Amino acid sequence: MFMTELQINQARQIRIDILKMLYGCQSGHPGGSLSLVEILLALYNDVLRYDPQNPSWAERDRLVLSKGHGCPALYAVLADKGFFSRESLWTLRQLGSILQGHPDMRKTPGVDASTGSLGQGMSVAVGYALAGKRDGHHFRVFCVVGDGEAQEGLVWEAAMAAAHYRLNNLTVLMDYNQLQIDGTNDQVLSLGDILDKFQAFGWEISEVDGHDIDAIAKTLNRPVSDKPRFMLCHTIKGKGVSFMENTVGWHGKPMDQEQFDAAMREMGC
Repeated sequence: MFMTELQINQARQIRIDILKMLYGCQSGHPGGSLSLVEILLALYNDVLRYDPQNPSWAERDRLVLSKGHGCPALYAVLADKGFFSRESLWTLRQLGSILQGHPDMRKTPGVDASTGSLGQGMSVAVGYALAGKRDGHHFRVFCVVGDGEAQEGLVWEAAMAAAHYRLNNLTVLMDYNQLQIDGTNDQVLSLGDILDKFQAFGWEISEVDGHDIDAIAKTLNRPVSDKPRFMLCHTIKGKGVSFMENTVGWHGKPMDQEQFDAAMREMGC
């Protein structure tokens, strides 16, 4: 993996903001938020069309964070892009905050879909893509799903529908860190060969290092075919904090002062 110094520093700052948000509210999901950082930066830096001053722009590209528990990463990126003030980040999960524990499109500028119940976001994305085509719009729809989430039957109903309707304006990116709340994917319910499965369902497939911003953006910006696209992003749960990396226990767990201080030192703070 090669990233520029600018990209490295940007990813580090997003991770710092995630850790501060989660420590401040003493709840949330650090592992799956930290694994998402480069995926979201690739999308918002180099792929998506959007306007922070007009979040409801009809022709904007849509981003559905189906793994809604990873929303601290999305909030940090949206603040970085100017959808709302960075100071709002420190109100995460507080009464009256615009930043809920899972994405809420009614409260948060830049959030295109309310998600949290795993599996549903991909169906929402299929609906957006189908509506866009039928109404003659040219926006694209991107959906970020978790790997454990792909154990939901709803994901495969959505996959079948997207292929049937040839939704080539839809791209699904899987945060493939191979861990979920109760253990590894293989321990809980094996996904098998996920790329072969999506290909068999009629999707164009690819895989990439999920912590390489340029590789993700380059793959997403390739010319589209007449099929929906699925990208397997190989990631590390808890990326950037050594004691969280590849550790099931950090799926959803608050940090104490000592752990937070250690994480901040690893971030160079």
